[in-house]
Amino acid sequence: MDEFALIRHYFSGLTTVKHGVVLGVGDDAALLRVPSGEELAVTTDTLVAGRHFTEDAPPEDIGWKSLAVNLSDLAAMGAKPRWFTLALTLRLADPDWLEGFARGLRSLAEDSGIALVGGDTTQGPLSITITAMGTLEKGSALKRSGAKVGDLVCVTGTLGDAALALRMRDAEDLPESLSRRLHRPQPRNTAGLALRGKAHAVIDLSDGLAGDLQHILDASKVGAEVRVDQLPLSEDFRALAPVEQRLALQAGGGDDYELCACIAPGDFDAIQKSLDVPLTVVGKITKKKGLRFVDAAGKAVKQDFDAYRHFQ
Repeated sequence: MDEFALIRHYFSGLTTVKHGVVLGVGDDAALLRVPSGEELAVTTDTLVAGRHFTEDAPPEDIGWKSLAVNLSDLAAMGAKPRWFTLALTLRLADPDWLEGFARGLRSLAEDSGIALVGGDTTQGPLSITITAMGTLEKGSALKRSGAKVGDLVCVTGTLGDAALALRMRDAEDLPESLSRRLHRPQPRNTAGLALRGKAHAVIDLSDGLAGDLQHILDASKVGAEVRVDQLPLSEDFRALAPVEQRLALQAGGGDDYELCACIAPGDFDAIQKSLDVPLTVVGKITKKKGLRFVDAAGKAVKQDFDAYRHFQ
């Protein structure tokens, strides 16, 4: 099966007719129509075998996560998912692997209402690159640079589940809830849309709260204090994560794909009620630069971990 037949057979079903698709898969380039008065948000992520997933990982999970990490970036900008392209590098065109990969990709694409509009396939070490596009009203994008002194630092969902699942990946009794958080993260696109025009700054938590929140602090030229006792944790995390490792897992582990938002105190209650996922206050933005972790009494907590970095 050559690359053109491969695309037609496994991925043509992802190119559904969507508003704004003038020309999709099958030509030299896609033609897309951005609605009047809106801007285009574009993000790209690459997942590499051996770095982001194991060679023997279920292909359906790889397909899901490849798209999920991009959708999470669109959520952080407050953009509505619309289109994506797929660049797929394969060692071999294995039918069973491709069927599973396409099934996982299709499942999340249908859930989020995003359409495949182009891409490329080639032979080589296994890697997946997706470029996702979304739209939003002009001037309404959520950015990292708007945090204000006095804002509440909030996070959606729970933190640390994926990092704990990675650490326990060889355990026979790993709870399904933790495994899904690692292999099938749920991008918070509905929450991202609800935060638009309300949150001062937002980022998605891919590399860990410590590193990702620092990006907001750098862009906004502010600091933050985070209460370690307020970091939200799931019941399975509470039961299985050693107490002395919880902060490193929750703030440095990464792969949460939750949203971290800076919100004015007076807006918190209304925003919390408008979201489809729990929102927890974990700290506050301060005039003093730097990120500090403190306990319930305000005493500094030693930070002996760092966020994930490539080439580190």
